[in-house]
Amino acid sequence: MSATATKGFLRIGFEESLEKDVVLSSRCVGCAACVVVCPLACLGYLEQKPQVIKKCTACGICPNACPRYELPWPSLEEFLFGRKSKAEEDFGVYQRLAIAQATDKNVLQVCQDGGIASALLTYAMKHGIIDGAAVCGVSEEKPLYPVPKLATTPKEVLACAGTRYFYSPNLLAFQEGVKQNKCSMAFVGTPCQIHAVRRIQMVPLKKHVDKLSFTIGLMCTESFSYEGLLEKHIRGVLGINPLDIKKMNIKGKLIITLNNGENREISLTEAKQYATTSCVLCSDFSAELADISVGGLGLNNWTFTIIRTKKGLELFESTEKAGILKTRPVEEEQKAFDLLVRLSKMKKKRRIP
Repeated sequence: MSATATKGFLRIGFEESLEKDVVLSSRCVGCAACVVVCPLACLGYLEQKPQVIKKCTACGICPNACPRYELPWPSLEEFLFGRKSKAEEDFGVYQRLAIAQATDKNVLQVCQDGGIASALLTYAMKHGIIDGAAVCGVSEEKPLYPVPKLATTPKEVLACAGTRYFYSPNLLAFQEGVKQNKCSMAFVGTPCQIHAVRRIQMVPLKKHVDKLSFTIGLMCTESFSYEGLLEKHIRGVLGINPLDIKKMNIKGKLIITLNNGENREISLTEAKQYATTSCVLCSDFSAELADISVGGLGLNNWTFTIIRTKKGLELFESTEKAGILKTRPVEEEQKAFDLLVRLSKMKKKRRIP
């Protein structure tokens, strides 16, 4: 590693850092953070991984954006919350917990559980808080195949509602918003993607930082291979045409809801054989560095919501006061709370202090 420092970090090239220690060692999640932050476009995103497409200048920026390269967890917590999380804070720092549900029937018709991410995004868009949102959409060519999408209208937000259990590099959608000179964007993504966003803020890379309004983190145990779970198992083993699938959800098992209303099920043991390899390294279940974290946690038609930052609290309570969402006490769903604690503890065992 070169001893030359730039903006407080050491200059090191992609090949000697991320390629060697992350990509070739199967640690790469495919988030595209390194591609997004590269100032000279030396990296491309091909086959769900970063690749060098022209000579790397070894500026040292990309390692400082990667969620899998020497992730400085205590520093990230200090940066976001002004303190490190306490030992008893099993699922990270937070200001409020709520069981929440959107009140708009249009949201409830397309959402995964309680529609809170969609409700927050549409409210923020309608009130000029954001002019875009980096979310996950669906490919027009491949059924259920996730693609990063920059949503700029409430209609586009709703078109992207629901969960895809296959990985989408949503940072590429955020990059598109930067190119379009959006002024204030929301970012919705998995814990690893939220880690990358916070690292970008810590550097800081102002071109990206100045465009970010708030983040919504999606609770996540792992993502799955599209070719493995959908093509090999759902289509090949179960004989289900992906075009016939209306929705997929995990409630102790993988539930596939077909357009005709029929449900088919896959045990999590069966599904896990198609889990993305790099997910076994993840130490964050509930997106502990997001402004607001959301997840189903076994609930039906409601979302377990963790409001973590002042910014997140202001947005959530404004949306609640406007009647866009309604809430219930977490104490009414003890099983969901216990599951949150259990899954968080399980993943935290992998965390390097």
